[in-house]
Amino acid sequence: MKRLALSFALGLGLATSAAATDIDQMTDAEREAFGAEVRAYLLENPEVLIEAYGVLEQRQAQAEAVADRNLAQANMDALYNDGHSWVGGNPDGDITIVEFMDYRCGYCKRAFPEVEELVETDGNIRFIVKEFPILGEASVLASRFAIAAHQLYDDETYKLVHDTLMEFRGDITPDSLAQLADTFGLDSDAILERATSNEVTAVLQANMELAQILQISGTPTFVVEDEMVRGYMPLAAMQQTVEEQRAD
Repeated sequence: MKRLALSFALGLGLATSAAATDIDQMTDAEREAFGAEVRAYLLENPEVLIEAYGVLEQRQAQAEAVADRNLAQANMDALYNDGHSWVGGNPDGDITIVEFMDYRCGYCKRAFPEVEELVETDGNIRFIVKEFPILGEASVLASRFAIAAHQLYDDETYKLVHDTLMEFRGDITPDSLAQLADTFGLDSDAILERATSNEVTAVLQANMELAQILQISGTPTFVVEDEMVRGYMPLAAMQQTVEEQRAD
């Protein structure tokens, strides 16, 4: 706050002498007088600090967006072509959205129907799911089950399991997952056995490492082309983000 006050005071010509342009060259008396004028000005005009913080926050947000964009661009191949993530929507779409998600994340569940609507109504979006279980053992169990189903069966089976888990409201346990598999005529024993395999572990490890590189620590996190959106985003905002990417 002292630094902000000093900057504003200097910019507004509140210095007591020419030496005030360099605080280190001030005498003790000049510093005391200068500080008193700064304090008096800010007490009379507190909105200056509010405005300054607003500008600072805007600059920080812009810097973070640039850093995120650079991270995304540097890791496009891992985001788009890792060889293990489920790819839906239009595989030839002009916009790619990657979502890092957790089946126990309330905001992921809230975003789920809106993401589905976005992809379906737009028709020109490629959508990639990254299993990113960070909310405890049940999250890991669910992700392992979904990945195992994908590896043992196909994209359609993964989509079926994924959607069901996104809408699931009960406790995620081996028994509840086995019941889910049985409902769809899948081999629950085979899926649960595969879920503990090195092949499934490798997928989760790769996703975790990529998330760490991208400095992703929460879900949902979306990467829309090279723009990173950290947290829940309502449908209208997602649509706007997609259109902005198309316009670039």
